Amino acid sequence: MGASGLGKLRWRCRRGMKELDVLLTRYVNERFCGASKLEQDLFKELLETQDTVLYAYCFGSERPPPRFAALIERITANSLARG
Repeated sequence: MGASGLGKLRWRCRRGMKELDVLLTRYVNERFCGASKLEQDLFKELLETQDTVLYAYCFGSERPPPRFAALIERITANSLARG
């Protein structure tokens, strides 16, 4: 993905909830480019999720659908490892 594509993806990560903004943007900056095509596609699909639902998935108050579970784990583990 080119620089403009990554810029657009980072823009889509801006959710108006600081915690989600940090998690999603950090994932894009640190892991997205090295992820498989399947994971990249899942991430783009995940960004279509409503903010409150996405927040619940990422912070453990709601279990994500099985197809997103491993991706959510990678997104949140990446964040927790860095504090």
